Amino acid sequence: MPDFVHLRHKPVVELAEPRPLIVALPPMQSNINISRIVRAASCCGVRRMVVCGHAKIDRKIARDGADEITIEVRRTLPPVLKQFREEGYRLVGLEQTTNSQCLYDYRYESRSVLVIGHERQGLTEDVLQLLDDV
Repeated sequence: MPDFVHLRHKPVVELAEPRPLIVALPPMQSNINISRIVRAASCCGVRRMVVCGHAKIDRKIARDGADEITIEVRRTLPPVLKQFREEGYRLVGLEQTTNSQCLYDYRYESRSVLVIGHERQGLTEDVLQLLDDV
């Protein structure tokens, strides 16, 4: 049986370069969910997030992610997504729709924005119309 070494308490390994993936969130129902997304995104090397509405990050939940990620708060998502498109980003939605691609098989372009939907309502029609891929 192979030996396993616990990596939990070893120092973080820095990425060679910042990950160009940006995570964008519409107004969410729960600040706890936003904080969990911040924590998970930080673990994946994401360094920039855009959140809409009155988002508040709970540092106990987000942990180091609250310090590692630059979080921009905006009023609504569509104008932000249009700006990202003008800057050359590919807009990718995390949603179940017709013609959705499998998340595990999807190949992100080097500059992408991952748009995550509301907990209950998912992505709105106006946001879906702006996306390149879902």
